[in-house]
Amino acid sequence: MKGDDSKKQRGIFEFYQNNPDQADDTIFGRKSYSDRRGFLKGAGLTTMAAILGGAIPFHRNMPAGMIPAAFAEGLDDVSITGKDGLTVLNDRPMNAETPPHLLNDNVTPTSRHFIRNNGIPPTAVDPKAWSLTIDGLVKKPMTLSIAELKSKFEVIERQLLVECGGNGRAFFSPKAKGNQWTYGAVACSNWTGVRLSDVLNAAGVKPGAVYTAHYGADKHLSGHAGKLPISRGLPMAKALSDENLIAFEQNGEPLHPMNGAPLRLVVPGWPGSCSQKWLTRIEVRDQVHDGAKMTGTSYRVPNRPVAPGEKVAEEDFEIIERMPVKSLITSPQTNTQISGNEVLVRGHAWSGDRTVQKVELSIDFGATWHTAKLDAAKNKGAWQTFTSKVKFPQAGYYEVWSKATDDSGIAQPFAIAWNPKGYLNNTYHRVAVIVKA
Repeated sequence: MKGDDSKKQRGIFEFYQNNPDQADDTIFGRKSYSDRRGFLKGAGLTTMAAILGGAIPFHRNMPAGMIPAAFAEGLDDVSITGKDGLTVLNDRPMNAETPPHLLNDNVTPTSRHFIRNNGIPPTAVDPKAWSLTIDGLVKKPMTLSIAELKSKFEVIERQLLVECGGNGRAFFSPKAKGNQWTYGAVACSNWTGVRLSDVLNAAGVKPGAVYTAHYGADKHLSGHAGKLPISRGLPMAKALSDENLIAFEQNGEPLHPMNGAPLRLVVPGWPGSCSQKWLTRIEVRDQVHDGAKMTGTSYRVPNRPVAPGEKVAEEDFEIIERMPVKSLITSPQTNTQISGNEVLVRGHAWSGDRTVQKVELSIDFGATWHTAKLDAAKNKGAWQTFTSKVKFPQAGYYEVWSKATDDSGIAQPFAIAWNPKGYLNNTYHRVAVIVKA
């Protein structure tokens, strides 16, 4: 790692999150967001243009209170064994995200797959000595080695998306506690394994089964024996759907230690917390699982819209299931300077268990939109890639915005649907582009 991990530079975005009024006053010399319109129309526009490196042709369309995308970056890249360019957010437990421009591949390389840990990963991860137990409300409890999983069940490979439920938390205002993920707690690798449904069916799920419960070999940060860092599960209908894998390979190689080696679940379309790493046991239960980070407010959102900063009673939270529609621009990299008036925009879009129907792009702060070319998903549970040539009318500062709409007609919103834990931020993705004269 480079630098002091305890002193990560968060840049202007954290300054705005912690004290937006002070940030506005310090950076632009005005008292509050309410002055932004006047600021943009007056001398302040020249100041902002100078900071951004060019005029802002569509400045009249900029929403009040919006921080330019050019200012949103600023996290230091660090080095992790077997990982390429990830940004560490926390080292106890280890959590690291991938900058959007490093997610440009259709299939996310293992070296660029984000890391989301809740506890201390195990050190004894010999695949030959590993076993998985299936028990609880089943007719035939089983304990299987990885070799037996491979020999007794069909081995398949699928391109599957995994996304942390807190991806985008850094942009909440008021700020939500937790790892301050920006955009990069998402990936879509090729996973090899056996269907979770095949294993559950072989065990014989009994009538009355309601939920699975997942257990891993990682330890709680406290070190207390018997205290689990995380143990989540799935409703039986989701657990028995055919897209979920018990995986032992990623991109044709054994799993990376930080991504769950030697065995993990991959449950696409639902929060990544459902995809238990270092998997050792799956229990079938006659109730909603109440393991670590299944109760209280963990991976839950209010059961109704709430105002930013509103306090919500614990009984008014509900478990997050499918993830929302979302898009991510992976090229050009934000703050790119280009010569000429055209650039190829590329990225990915996804929507939980649904299909993305279209992706639209805007370069004038949402005043107008045009539709990008959208590829079909490689298989159910994978993201979809979009591309479009974008032309700019003149030199200056622009933001390319992306908006995805799924096959249920649900589109990404402009504003964050705030919740106390900072989950499910699926607002437009924005990248800054400077067009040189």
